[in-house]
Amino acid sequence: MPRIKKIAVTGASGLIGSALVAQLKNDGYQVLKIVRRPVRTADEVSWNPIKGEIDLQSLEGVDAVFHLAGAGVGDKRWSASYRSEILNSRLLGTTTIATACEQLQPAVFISASAIGYYGETGNRSVTEAERGGDDFLSVVCREWESVANLAPSIRTIKLRTGLVLDPTGGALGRMIPLFKFGLGGKLGSGKQWWSWITLHDQIRAMIFLMNSKIEGAVNLTSPNPVTNQEFTAALAIALKRPAIFPAPAFALRAVLGGFSTEVLGSKKVIPKVLMDNKFEFDYPHVSSALTALVE
Repeated sequence: MPRIKKIAVTGASGLIGSALVAQLKNDGYQVLKIVRRPVRTADEVSWNPIKGEIDLQSLEGVDAVFHLAGAGVGDKRWSASYRSEILNSRLLGTTTIATACEQLQPAVFISASAIGYYGETGNRSVTEAERGGDDFLSVVCREWESVANLAPSIRTIKLRTGLVLDPTGGALGRMIPLFKFGLGGKLGSGKQWWSWITLHDQIRAMIFLMNSKIEGAVNLTSPNPVTNQEFTAALAIALKRPAIFPAPAFALRAVLGGFSTEVLGSKKVIPKVLMDNKFEFDYPHVSSALTALVE
């Protein structure tokens, strides 16, 4: 397997992308950030995913491509227009980058997806072999993964990422201030399963996969999912604050709209591919993970 030296990344300004770029640079890789605005520095490459345009010449010689760009599912209420943006931003961007990969011939193409692929799983554990669900995000993930196949001659990995934990952003970043003021509590019934992973382990797993021979769908979640009630209790202990103010389901639906199904829904996802390939999580348990993150 050829040694990977030069790596291109879309979505490099996001929570995961910025952490990935920083770690790759720290590890000594050459990193190119693919950006939608005019380039400002020598390590940037321009693209317009809406028009299907990308500067292929500047990407010559890349060994790996991480595609992480797409409209955030929790950024806005899910109006009809924003649902379209969630889907189209993924399909157009992935089509553009996968088609480019087929021309550029990197050693590996690593494309984002999400555990939303599985839909509602209730108390049932699911692995990568499970068929997809049929709700909105399941359909988005299925179509998103499908267009990643437009680089058929390249080893392609689809990252089915769970709830990424980091105090600087994402769900945890929003929850910490509430808990610090003593206003935290379970969401809805609290019985729904949350499949989580620390940002630290997310980045480690992505680089592990890049340097492996693995291909296809890979769940990026801790091997130990927890219920929302267990999660909020662990966060309260880590912050040394009570968790006595539950957020009722009807209030979450009113505030979050369609995205409330992701907060209130249950996904019990197991990272079988990572486990079978002996990836070792630094933070496999939520209590130690949250304690480390809020220190």
